[in-house]
Amino acid sequence: MTQVNGVAGRPGASDGARPRFYSVAQVAAMFGMSPMTVYRAIAAGEFPAVRVRGRLIVPAKAIEAIADLAIAEQTVVDASGWVPAPRGSGE
Repeated sequence: MTQVNGVAGRPGASDGARPRFYSVAQVAAMFGMSPMTVYRAIAAGEFPAVRVRGRLIVPAKAIEAIADLAIAEQTVVDASGWVPAPRGSGE
């Protein structure tokens, strides 16, 4: 898979390097769900993402951390724990 600006799947970058971000469609494919389900989870504050000029991308480190914790603790992990508190929430 190729990368451009750290987003996997875009042509024109070096192969072999790990992506820094995934598109919503890529995350949905990884998890075996529809992109709309991922978009809804992001909108509800239940899944981490970065918005850049209207486009949502998911940090690869968040995906890796969620998976690593699920494996280490051998349990179900709530992805909303990786979503930062909204600005101005006082947390």
